[in-house]
Amino acid sequence: MLIRDAEAADALAIAEVHVRSWQVAYRGLLPDDYLDGLRPEDRAKKYTLGSAHENQPATIVALEHGVICGFATTMPARDADAAKSVGELAALYVDPEEWGRGIGAALIQAARSRLSERGFQKAILWILVGNVRAQRFYETDGWRFDGMRRAHQVWGVTVNEARMVRSL
Repeated sequence: MLIRDAEAADALAIAEVHVRSWQVAYRGLLPDDYLDGLRPEDRAKKYTLGSAHENQPATIVALEHGVICGFATTMPARDADAAKSVGELAALYVDPEEWGRGIGAALIQAARSRLSERGFQKAILWILVGNVRAQRFYETDGWRFDGMRRAHQVWGVTVNEARMVRSL
């Protein structure tokens, strides 16, 4: 497995992983018609990849045999109550066909390293309430719920999320 910085040309492959992950992981948590209507081509247009600016999201990808099978995006924490020393794991998705092979573990380790290298001492992430598989994954990596919750719009649907935190 190779982990590298995402490039603009990776947008569609990342979006394909992103959409497939949502369609499998969030089935039963979000409306089926909404999940079935997600299109990678639409999602790919929303990414900012390859930015060198430190306040912008930074995405890394995991490749197996030259094919993108997962990605993680980090950035400074966007929450109003977050100190400047807090970074955010804004996204971490692995193609469902590749789950259980260690790709997510490699990506989260690389993402934590990136956040630490940028000087962050803690990190937060937001998890969809009810996503038990992801909760177990993050708890195994040392993340804990901090009691914060939110409901907001993502891709045009309201999602209920809980915040997790971890020291770096």
